[in-house]
Amino acid sequence: MSEQTIEIQTKMYLYDLTNLAKEHGFKADDNWEFSMASNADRIKIQRNFFPTAATKMGPEILLQVLNSVKAGLKQSYTRDDSQVDKRTIIADELDYLVAFNPKRPRT
Repeated sequence: MSEQTIEIQTKMYLYDLTNLAKEHGFKADDNWEFSMASNADRIKIQRNFFPTAATKMGPEILLQVLNSVKAGLKQSYTRDDSQVDKRTIIADELDYLVAFNPKRPRT
C-alpha cells in the first residue's frame, strides 16, 4: 500500500469524525476513542454507542491509518496500539477502524 492511500484514508476518516462531532454537538472535552475491530466487534460498538464512525480497510494499512488519525487529532498512542502488529491484525480479523465516544452510550 502506498503512503498516498494511507494519507487519503486518514483525511477521509478525520473529515467524517469532524462532521459527526459537529452534527452531534461534541464539546471540547468530548474525545473519540478508537478500536481496531472485527466485524462482530464493530457491530457491538455500534449497538452500544452513538455516534460511531466505522470504516473497513485492509490489514496492511489499518494500524498506520489509526496512528495518523490519532496524530491528526493530537491524541497520544496507547500501549495497546504499539503491541499490535500486522500478524495480530490478520489473525484477529481486525478490518475496521471504529471511533466512538465512551461518554455517549446509545439509549
